[in-house]
Amino acid sequence: MNRILLVSALLIASASIVSAAAPPPEEAPVVTAPSKVVQAPKMAAGPKLVEPHLRIARSGIKGHARVALTFDACMGQADDRILSVLVQERIPATIFVTARWLKHNPQALQVFLENPDLFELENHGQNHVPAVDKPVSIYGIASAGSPEAVRQEVQGGADAMLAAGIAPPHWFRGSTAKYDLSAIAQIRDMGYRIAGYSVNGDGGSLLGAAVTEKRIASAKDGDVVISHINQPTHAAGEGVAKAIVDLMAKGVEFVRLQDVEDTGDDRTTQ
Repeated sequence: MNRILLVSALLIASASIVSAAAPPPEEAPVVTAPSKVVQAPKMAAGPKLVEPHLRIARSGIKGHARVALTFDACMGQADDRILSVLVQERIPATIFVTARWLKHNPQALQVFLENPDLFELENHGQNHVPAVDKPVSIYGIASAGSPEAVRQEVQGGADAMLAAGIAPPHWFRGSTAKYDLSAIAQIRDMGYRIAGYSVNGDGGSLLGAAVTEKRIASAKDGDVVISHINQPTHAAGEGVAKAIVDLMAKGVEFVRLQDVEDTGDDRTTQ
């Protein structure tokens, strides 16, 4: 009898162990309603921006190139590496100045004013704000954002130039050299020609010296070069100065914008 009870107990224990070790039955899959796809709101398209080109009349002489050097003086200090070459070699250039730069560079301004045969001074705006009449960020710089602000940027730059003893400007180049078409029309209505370019010499003064020198030295007959004359600590300035010497060695004729005929696209000059 005891043997029978022992066997029964063992059988019951084995059944319990097998039951505990067996995996639980699969649960029925949970059926959920398909989630609703939420469309992100459509963002309003930004204004169409243009970066106008500008070219000057070619020399018309085979093997003789004519190039316009233009420099932006946005803010900061004057780059004497460039300025000294222009003065010593008697090379004419067009300088676009902001009211901010004029305020902090009276000595460089005096050099410009003492060499009227070399330097044409033109309007780069009051506070170096992109001349776009709708809110947008360009290279991290907030645009003027309204027609009223565009007008203030242009007129404020001109007023500062007159106060500094500079002749009334006839050309305008906005910060970043980008515009929307309505701002171009507004600036033209204010009596300005808008200065584009055909060769970006120094990439906003952010390129290295060697790359800058190569870019500017590659200028051809009729090109308008844009570079910066306000970053004396940037390597690009060294490249600008060397490129000017390179072009001189090729016999390039340097001219100011006021001295030659020109053609700009996006209705910037016509």
